[in-house]
Amino acid sequence: MITDRKKWFFKGMRDGIPIMLGYFAVSIALGISARNAGMTAPQATIASALIMASAGQYIGFTLIAAGASYLEVVVMEAIANARYLLMSCALSQKVDSDLPLRHRLLMGLWITDEIFGVSVSVEGRLNPYYNYGMAAVATPGWALGTLMGVVLGNVLPVRVVSALSVGLFGMFMSIFVPPARKNRIIAALVVVSFAASYAFNAISAFDGISSGMKIILLTVVISLGAALLFPVEREADHAA
Repeated sequence: MITDRKKWFFKGMRDGIPIMLGYFAVSIALGISARNAGMTAPQATIASALIMASAGQYIGFTLIAAGASYLEVVVMEAIANARYLLMSCALSQKVDSDLPLRHRLLMGLWITDEIFGVSVSVEGRLNPYYNYGMAAVATPGWALGTLMGVVLGNVLPVRVVSALSVGLFGMFMSIFVPPARKNRIIAALVVVSFAASYAFNAISAFDGISSGMKIILLTVVISLGAALLFPVEREADHAA
């Protein structure tokens, strides 16, 4: 039993190395964003080690920089990270039904887009120690990259820091550009999101709304409108 756990753990570590390298590179830009929000290196590093959510952390740092309230941060984080609930449900179907709760909680803590993608592709039942192995490698990469970003943001000239900050926007562009090229609806929603965000900041009537609340309102309204106007058909619907 112990030998089997070790095998899965080391296999997870091996498969987690590419994830760790990618995390380290991306989280440097995230660390610069945390530094710009006024966070110290230990604060940003701990946040990355506990959260490990690029979009969620970026939104959180943006809200902190905008002076948002705790409630605004909590609501927006819940919206930004809601997809992990679905990922957890999917992975729960791959583990043994009698898997102890402590293992389920630990697996849920370390679910990220990349770890989920690798885990769900494992043939047969998923051993929790496989996830632990990936997390043992990927988490330090994400946290150390964030730490490096804060340190670089503190020692490099302002112009260089501003240039490096663009890297995080590049990361987000790499997330929505590929699906937008394949789907005209997604492309249109991206344009609508940009236009609405600009309007909210340019129109004086919205000056009384905090930056954090503007982000929440735009996210909820645009997402809800897209879901109502362009519902995604289920496979069962196609089969019928």
